[in-house]
Amino acid sequence: MRSITTLDLQYAHRFYGFKGEAQYLHGHTGKLTIEVEDSVEAGVNMVFPCNEIQKTAWEVLKNFDHALILREDDPLLPAILKVYEEQGIKDGAPTNKMKGPAFKTELATAYPDCRLVVTKETMTVEGMIKIVYDLLKDKLNIAKLTFTSGVNAASQEYDVTGTKDRCPLCGIALNENGVCPKCGYKK
Repeated sequence: MRSITTLDLQYAHRFYGFKGEAQYLHGHTGKLTIEVEDSVEAGVNMVFPCNEIQKTAWEVLKNFDHALILREDDPLLPAILKVYEEQGIKDGAPTNKMKGPAFKTELATAYPDCRLVVTKETMTVEGMIKIVYDLLKDKLNIAKLTFTSGVNAASQEYDVTGTKDRCPLCGIALNENGVCPKCGYKK
């Protein structure tokens, strides 16, 4: 069975090297749908609480919200960083509170202090799905991801293997010590 939740992301990007309107810097409201698959946890009668899926995902995905997403070879990147440096916001500002932990993967690097994500590939809806799966595959039993942005949409299904040990009291994944990080239940 699956638990399904969605998150909204506001971001700016461009398709460097493409012809047409998308080559210009522009913004979107994106909607990410995450489907988590597992057995129904008997104690709570659900697969995984949707609010906990959101919390787990948001911890890293908030780096994409109100962020600029550019490809690593985009000539705008050095110019943006120069302007941020001149404005004194490259290394963060007191109002920059909605940031997650910095990350660096094969597909993307997040610089949360300056609200920037640098990607290896052009940030399409398909590219976002690849990045999200890479960031969350070890945290959630993801069965399907769907990302819509403007009139564009893509989805990808994944084979789910194994189950995650979950708390019978609140349904969330137990940590590596078999303890629920939310309520303290011990396996």
